[in-house]
Amino acid sequence: MGNEMRILAKDSADRYIFTDVVDASEESIAMLKKLAGEDINTDTEHLDITNLDAIRDIVKHENVEAIVNCAAYTNVDAAETAGDIVETLNATAPENLAKVMKEVNGLLVHVSTDYVFGGATYNTPCKEDQKGTPTGIYGLTKLHGEQKIQATGCNYVILRTAWLYSEFGKNFVKTMLNLTSTKPQLKVVFDQVGTPTYALDLAYAIMSIIEDYKKEWNAKPEIWNYSKNGIYHFSNEGVCSWYDFAKMIAEIADNKDCNIQPCHSEEFPSPVKRPFFSVLDKTKVKYTFVFAIPYWSESLKMCMNKILF
Repeated sequence: MGNEMRILAKDSADRYIFTDVVDASEESIAMLKKLAGEDINTDTEHLDITNLDAIRDIVKHENVEAIVNCAAYTNVDAAETAGDIVETLNATAPENLAKVMKEVNGLLVHVSTDYVFGGATYNTPCKEDQKGTPTGIYGLTKLHGEQKIQATGCNYVILRTAWLYSEFGKNFVKTMLNLTSTKPQLKVVFDQVGTPTYALDLAYAIMSIIEDYKKEWNAKPEIWNYSKNGIYHFSNEGVCSWYDFAKMIAEIADNKDCNIQPCHSEEFPSPVKRPFFSVLDKTKVKYTFVFAIPYWSESLKMCMNKILF
């Protein structure tokens, strides 16, 4: 998500400070320069978001009015045995950011996940007020993060998203591109259903929310509460299984020699039970912020064109 925000920030009238992307791969940096221009600044500020005073210092020094938090411990399987670090990164760190934004009356935009659901059987898209039923440590700690942000009383927008992919880093699209071009046969689960989300589309949504926040800020006195504080769902439009997702990736890439077969989740044992149905209802975000959301396969084509060409 950080690289996608950089691309959009390049043409923004606002000043953006990026932190905690110092481990970006050479591949990601090369792709970023290709998409956003060779002159883009890829340097970052070092910030330990588990340190409340460090956050206060940078917010005060740089006069920060809004924070977008894309940081998290996201290795779902490893989270089961990783210990306290998962709660620290997914719950305590967002709480720290929220506390500081409360102190300066700023906005925290926080990226959360569909993994807050999964422990109950759903057959209709999940709504924001639906009870969280996480099945693993990752989902539980992300839910704790949401709750801790809300408890601070800061201005906040929490965006739950799902099946995130992009040109950058490791993700399902890049993995499937490699496997379908090198393997004669592949099995992909068909009993987990959701919606792929192009990270650039999520970045556009975040920028739209910040612009809306700025308009309301300019029309209000110094101390106020953002009228659109809350939890929202964002993914691309449509529904598919991981099998359907893989088939579409292979089709767009013209990888015809790989025989992709559907299989059950039980054929790939995991420490964590993944949500079988985590389609997110996006009615609230669309009507609150009034922006269109692309269909998942159209965004997939856009992303893959950038990867392949």
